Amino acid sequence: MHEPTSGMKSSTPQVNTKAALLGVACGLAAALCWALGFVATRHGLKIGFTPVDLLTHRFVWSGIAFLPLVVRAGLRDLGGIGWGRALALMVLGGPVMSLISYVGFVFVPLGHGSVIQPSCATLGGLFFAFFLLHEQISMSRFAGAIVIVTGLAVIGSESIGHIGASAVMGDLIFVLTGFMFAGFATLVRYWRASAFSVATVISVLSLALFPAYAAMGGLQRIAAIGFHENVLQAVAQGILAGPAAMYLFTLSIQRLGVARAAIFPATVPALTLLLGWLLIGEQPTVLQAVGLLTVLAGFYLAQRQG
Repeated sequence: MHEPTSGMKSSTPQVNTKAALLGVACGLAAALCWALGFVATRHGLKIGFTPVDLLTHRFVWSGIAFLPLVVRAGLRDLGGIGWGRALALMVLGGPVMSLISYVGFVFVPLGHGSVIQPSCATLGGLFFAFFLLHEQISMSRFAGAIVIVTGLAVIGSESIGHIGASAVMGDLIFVLTGFMFAGFATLVRYWRASAFSVATVISVLSLALFPAYAAMGGLQRIAAIGFHENVLQAVAQGILAGPAAMYLFTLSIQRLGVARAAIFPATVPALTLLLGWLLIGEQPTVLQAVGLLTVLAGFYLAQRQG
């Protein structure tokens, strides 16, 4: 009589462990996709793409691919998400946030945006999880948040002392977009939205922006840059940094909760600086490296349970 009960108790931790491992794997995969998107963004701006061009690549192709699925699920309530919630998620985690982020890279090097935005997403996620969702935040995670802020201050000092006022504006742009994405993650958790539905609906709603882009001559501008570069951006922005990362991160939120999933954006800076150095030859400065190491120390503290 006691054996079945004992078996049931022992299986629960195993199920929870599998779910947690899946959440960690999805979070890390999302971070890699974002890192590749950051590098592709910096490369694209260097060779002549505008922020709006990159935004088009980010959402149009996935929007076209997902349109039949959203129509089948129901346009009246957008597959159960609802128009009001979908528009809020579209602003905080969709084209509005992405466009603002792209503009930031016009003012600062890759090492700034790739560290500041994900780190502020982590800070914002911890903040919103505690004050809005009432998730428990350990002292270790709180200490990690303080260390992350210290790392951001180091990077910000480079803008003030070496690059100029425009770089400070760029850094503040990434602070804004980081907290916007934290708000997106919090709402996804609070509304218990489906990972796949969020990714598809945001992409499809973003198609509404395409007619205005085409009318302003955007298609002729990107065609002049060349087929190869456009394919690269279509894959990096339209697949990896767009729906793939969004789906994986949303799945991570559902498995781990906002506070724990919010840690994964803090792995993006290291991945981005490494890939940026290897793929486009943009070597980080000493201050960027110091700030990155400080942020990584904060990440280590923030992901601990104690």
